[in-house]
Amino acid sequence: MHEGVMKAWLESSHLYGGNVAYVEDLYEAYLDDAASVPEEWREVFDQLPKVEGVDVDIKHSDVRAQFAELAKNKHREVVVSAEGAADAKQVRVLQLINAFRFRGHQNANLDPLGLWQRDRVRELELAYHDLDDVDHDKEFNVGSFACGKETMKLKDLYAALKSTYCGSVGAEYMHITSTEEKRWLQQRLEAGFSKPQFSKENKLRLLQGLIAADGLEKYLGAKFPGAKRFSLEGGDALVPMLKELVHRAGESGQEEVVIGMAHRGRLNVLVNVLGKNPQELFDEFAGKYGESAGSGDVKYHMGFSSDFATQGGDVHMALAFNPSHLEIVNPVVMGSVRARLDRLDCASGSKALPITIHGDSAIAGQGVVQETFNLSKTRAYGVGGTVRIVVNNQVGFTTSKPEDTRSTEYCTDIAKMVQAPIFHVNSDDPEAVAFVTQIALDFRNKFKRDVVIDLVCYRRHGHNEADEPNATQPLMYQKIKKHPVPRQLYSDKLVAEGVLSAQEAKQLADDYRNGLDNGVCVVSEIQPETKHSSEWSKYVGHDWDTPYETQVSVDKLKELGEKVASYPEDHKAQSRVKKIYDDRKAMAKGDKPLDWGMAETLAYATMVDQGTDIRLTGQDSGRGTFFHRHAVVHNQNDASTYLPLQNIRPEQGTFEVYDSVLSEEAVLAFEYGYATAEPTSLVLWEAQFGDFANGAQVVFDQFLSSGEQKWGRLCGLTLLLPHGYEGQGPEHSSSRMERYLQLCADHNMQVCVPTTPAQVYAMLRRQSVRPLRRPLIVMTPKSLLRHPLAVSSLEELSDGVFHNMIDEIDEIKPENVERVVFCSGKVYYELLQERRKLELNNIAIVRVEQLYPFPHKEMDEIMARYQHVKDFVWCQEEPQNQGAWYCSQHHFWEAIPAGANLTYAGRKASAAPACGYMSTHTKEQNALIADALTIKK
Repeated sequence: MHEGVMKAWLESSHLYGGNVAYVEDLYEAYLDDAASVPEEWREVFDQLPKVEGVDVDIKHSDVRAQFAELAKNKHREVVVSAEGAADAKQVRVLQLINAFRFRGHQNANLDPLGLWQRDRVRELELAYHDLDDVDHDKEFNVGSFACGKETMKLKDLYAALKSTYCGSVGAEYMHITSTEEKRWLQQRLEAGFSKPQFSKENKLRLLQGLIAADGLEKYLGAKFPGAKRFSLEGGDALVPMLKELVHRAGESGQEEVVIGMAHRGRLNVLVNVLGKNPQELFDEFAGKYGESAGSGDVKYHMGFSSDFATQGGDVHMALAFNPSHLEIVNPVVMGSVRARLDRLDCASGSKALPITIHGDSAIAGQGVVQETFNLSKTRAYGVGGTVRIVVNNQVGFTTSKPEDTRSTEYCTDIAKMVQAPIFHVNSDDPEAVAFVTQIALDFRNKFKRDVVIDLVCYRRHGHNEADEPNATQPLMYQKIKKHPVPRQLYSDKLVAEGVLSAQEAKQLADDYRNGLDNGVCVVSEIQPETKHSSEWSKYVGHDWDTPYETQVSVDKLKELGEKVASYPEDHKAQSRVKKIYDDRKAMAKGDKPLDWGMAETLAYATMVDQGTDIRLTGQDSGRGTFFHRHAVVHNQNDASTYLPLQNIRPEQGTFEVYDSVLSEEAVLAFEYGYATAEPTSLVLWEAQFGDFANGAQVVFDQFLSSGEQKWGRLCGLTLLLPHGYEGQGPEHSSSRMERYLQLCADHNMQVCVPTTPAQVYAMLRRQSVRPLRRPLIVMTPKSLLRHPLAVSSLEELSDGVFHNMIDEIDEIKPENVERVVFCSGKVYYELLQERRKLELNNIAIVRVEQLYPFPHKEMDEIMARYQHVKDFVWCQEEPQNQGAWYCSQHHFWEAIPAGANLTYAGRKASAAPACGYMSTHTKEQNALIADALTIKK
């Protein structure tokens, strides 16, 4: 068969899986007698690759027959010497060690209630490995078992293995591919057989943590019976665990700790870890709130910050504000930590620690968890590892059966996707809890990776204190009712050990209650808060129309333009990219009008030149979805990259642009967290298409639009959402502008639709320079990026003013105007071109570039020229039930002259944002343009 025949035959034949048996039979016939198969098949088989040294292939049927014969002979006699038998036993001992490392956690004593029904793990039994009583006193080499000995008696080794892997700690780490990480974990776990030795001081500190956790819940239950507090009871060990984490973090050199958690146990953590004044909490329960400009939120959503003294220095702690939407706070915390690390110039993550606290049902059930894990090792979102704690109270609201809550063995199995070690620990053993806490933090700090602690506990009350759990978990709550509280269990243990007397234990509890009675801080480590916080004061108390100075001279723009349009001579750009950069050089000289990409780049250049740090992320943001930005120039010879915006001048601000993971929810939440922790940076997130931003709807609803109103949290995050109707179907046309407008109130955010390069330049600079930090939602263009009319001059950029509204630009006399058409976005240029084509001199077109906050002042100034007009139209591309019409028309009714009429020109109401056929799109687009420009007499 000549070259290419095989390829052509494969592309045209019926060779596919369904015909495998037929082809195999043909091949076996070919092996028996090549002439017995058709010529075309003989040519195929002749071309099959040959194995060196093998003249004739073996028939598959012969291979199957041989294995079948071997299977019948199950009792082959093997003669083994005594020395060989000993070697075999040694191998089995090493297999036993490995079995405990892989599966010991499945036999560990993890459930404090003893309700778990788990299958017998035979691999952990001596008999499974053909080891028996006669072997108990024999010495065996223990291989890599990190006990400090080369050999051990089998009985001692077996006891050590059970203590290490089947006690109060169940460790999962053998899924990790790194041998170094596994050996490190084995050394930490096996050296002491998972039985840590704590000093009297440390034991008392653990007891005091349990006393505080239990004492606060009892106090609140008595003082405010029936009030929701989402009690920690049953998971009390979380308090001493967190304090242990912070102490060890400080000793390890960490300066900041950011914590994210949901409602369960949050009030306890606020008071007993972060040091919130108990009296403030009592006042909140009593309904006493201080004056606030916002509407506030329930007490178990509120954040807090404080400084915590450790032997390594004070650690600044921050508890992130969060909504009831479970798990969404986790990427927010990571973003906040990334901002702090950038501020501390610490790329390794060693100076700031994120801690996220999860519920067992939520970590297994919420998709944002997977997205967040996926961020952990990426360039754009890495924070040097996160310590993730699961408060596993074995029930989600009323659902407790594992077959109803997940499809995995453990709720933490999702963490295996990033090869995080997982420590399951019985919460009734506080020393084991402290032990795994220390290992977890040390692992994170050494390997810069996520680590998970599964704190297996229970929930003493219902989902909240007014709930009745016996209705759905009767057996569990019968057990819980009889089960001693963790404080009592550990107190009794320490009394039995002689660490303290029963009277001393009682005195510790009394002292804690007295502290609550006095309403003072009950955490001795809390210090006056003096550092670490970003300076937000200059951004407080300003509104969106606060004056600002943003002019940049034309000469400066030309200088910066030359820099952003250049790259090293030996850096070979792709041909189309080279053309774009050549055009930008002409634009920088003033020889060519500026397009959108150049104006946006110049905005960033002026800001980094003035020392502002810029962070831009999103899917394809380096290049730009629509090939317009090219902030990263890729060398066609060696794939190296060059970023002109990182090469403006030596002391410039940083410019970071990252192509994000394929996620909206976690990524946008991360950027929100970053922007709320760093007010001096310009932080931008760009959607690939604006249509896809609704994958992060919870971030818009719960954080961006309402965070300031609920929590007083300022945020200057800018969102770039490509929007415009070009016949690309219902998923590539609309950023759902109406949803953002519907969320607007109290000047909480800005919604802009700029239509010229000068406008986007001025808008971006305004967002950075103006002393206001509120979200900016931008409907960015697609086809306008290269529209011949959508250009600007250097002089227009130099002016630096963002025009919230733009009046008619053609020479149309106001007194001749019979109709005024209002619009936003791309449709303006279609209206303009059609009006010029028809030579209509009695219709004025007014652009609204900022839809919210609505520019009433500019509107009034424009309307002063059209007081005689009675016919006003709002024109939009979006369907009538979408776009700006419903949310914004009241502003126009308020502004137009009395007795005038306002009508709608656009697509009819539709369940889908756009049609899927280009011909239909064109027909609809032509109709709405005609409608807007046709005056009916």
